[in-house]
Parts: sequence; C-alpha cells; structure tokens
Amino acid sequence: MRVAVTGANGLLGGEAVDLLRGGGHEVLALGRGPCRLPGGGFAWEDVDLGDGAAVGRALLDFRPRAVLHAGAMTDVDACERDPREAWRVNAGGSEAVARACGELGARLVAVSTDYVFDGRAGPYREEDVPNPQGAYARTKRVGEEAALLLAPDSAVARVAVVYSGRPGAKPTFATQVVEKLGRGETVRAFHDQLVSPTLARNGAAMVLELLLETDYRGILHTAGATILDRVDFARRVARRFGLEGEILPVRTADVKLLAPRPLRAGLSVERALGLLRTRPLPIDEALDRFHEEWGRRAS
Repeated sequence: MRVAVTGANGLLGGEAVDLLRGGGHEVLALGRGPCRLPGGGFAWEDVDLGDGAAVGRALLDFRPRAVLHAGAMTDVDACERDPREAWRVNAGGSEAVARACGELGARLVAVSTDYVFDGRAGPYREEDVPNPQGAYARTKRVGEEAALLLAPDSAVARVAVVYSGRPGAKPTFATQVVEKLGRGETVRAFHDQLVSPTLARNGAAMVLELLLETDYRGILHTAGATILDRVDFARRVARRFGLEGEILPVRTADVKLLAPRPLRAGLSVERALGLLRTRPLPIDEALDRFHEEWGRRAS
C-alpha cells in the first residue's frame, strides 16, 4: 500500500516510517529539512508543513491510500511566542493534509495531544469536551476538526509526553532525565502535572494499526497506559537506568512558562485497549523498552 507520513523527522513520525518500511509498503516520508532517519525503504520529501500548496502537491503527486499526519509545531512556548506560525503549521498544515486526503479518498489518521483539554478534570476520555488553553493547544484542536471534517475516512489519535531512545531522536523530558542524572546534575520536575507518557515506538505502532487495519472513525486515545506526575515519571526513569541524584519537585506556578500547561491531563486508553491488537504500554514495560533503545544508541 502507498502510505505517506508527515512529521517524519519527529519522534512518532520517525518511528512510524521505520515500522512501515519493513512491511512491504511504498512509503513517502515528509519532513522539514534534511532527513534524520537511516536511509532505505522510503522516499523523502522536504516540505514545510505550513505551506499548504506544497503539502497538497506532494500528497496528490504520490497518491497515497493512507496518510499518517504526525507533523506539527510542538514547542508549546514557541507557539505562544508566535501564534501565527503555530496556526500556519498546526491548523493550516492539518487542513492541507485533510483536503488532499479528501480529494484522493485516502484514509487519514491525524496525531493530536492531551493539551486540547484544560487539565482541570482528567483523566479524559474520548467523549470529554476539549477546552484548549494557549496557542499550541488551540491550533492542535483546530487541526483535529480539520481532519474530521475534511477527510471523510479519518480518525484523530491523541498522545501525550512522547519520548524515545532511538538514535537520532530529538531530546525529550525522559532523555534529559537520563543525561542530567548521568552528569550529576539536578532534575527539576513538576509534581502537580499528571501526564500519560507515550513511548514513541508503541504510539507509532498503535496509530499505524488504527490507520491501516481498522475503519474506526473519530477520536481515539493512543497514549501510554499509566497516568502519573512528572516527578514519579522521572524517578521511574532513574530507577530503570540505575541512576542516582536529585530529582527536585517543583510547581508549575513557580516556573516562568509562556504557555499554560494542563495539570490533570491524563488520557484514558480503555477504548484503545478494546479496539487495537497493539496495547498501550504500562509505564514500567515502556521504560524497559526505552532502556533497550538507549542501549542501542550508546553502542
């Protein structure tokens, strides 16, 4: 099958391309700038996601039967500094992808975020009403609606706090914990923010199954199976890697943050557990796999 993946230089998109290229698919990976993935098994196209004409042209030329839209501007504080750019990429890019899928009759799964909720009453189920706060959250919520309205055969897959140990993957909170404690530095972590950490490989496997093996339409939470605060997350990472050092609990209110963070933003994954063969991973099992990925990076 012809499958296109946006955000292929990112955490989840990169893992999706890696999973697809061994499965007999013809794969087009779309990303910004030079490809950061190991070569082979896919075609690469450098595309600015906010350039709707270029995105649409790339998809219409390739004519995929399925599209995983994992690309986004994900730096929440950068989005707050430049909401126009956030809109251009997250809202405009999603609209362009969805319109192309609608024209092609292609199936679409668009990746979204727990930030579409305000974080006052989590954990959240798929039917709970979003109330996004801040530029990142609001533009991602618009992207959800673009996918669902403009591409008839579409689903939205929400993830949270994605992390990966894959060589070449961008830094995340989890990798910073490993690196800082390894250097003897203090790790600061929010004790008042509940999250559903998502191992990128597991999240990619779930969204690809949703895309290629189901006809599910609507919203599905495809995050990790464990909801915990960031201090607990950091401590579990440290324990799995055998690292000692200070993990300092802090409140979000005590840190100067441009963008609001949802505090009780865990995602319920009960529907995914019932629908998908690939199950959302509990945190300790996910960290075992993260540790294995990190070992391959070190070697």
